[in-house]
Amino acid sequence: MSDPAEALEKEITKLTRLVAVIGTYEKPQREQIRILASAGLAPKEIASLIGTTGGTVRTALAEIRKKGKARKKKAR
Repeated sequence: MSDPAEALEKEITKLTRLVAVIGTYEKPQREQIRILASAGLAPKEIASLIGTTGGTVRTALAEIRKKGKARKKKAR
């Protein structure tokens, strides 16, 4: 039998992810990826949720990080 605290943590994690997915409804794919990654989902999980490949998600995340670094540099 599993630990009740562990089971509760898994359910909370599922609910958090569900809320993140709902929050991305009708947003562009890159924005969906950004939001879901910030919610702590792995690229493979994000790909499954939005109907794309893990490679597409990883590429988008790399580009998002690259743009973020460029903005920080420009702000200096």
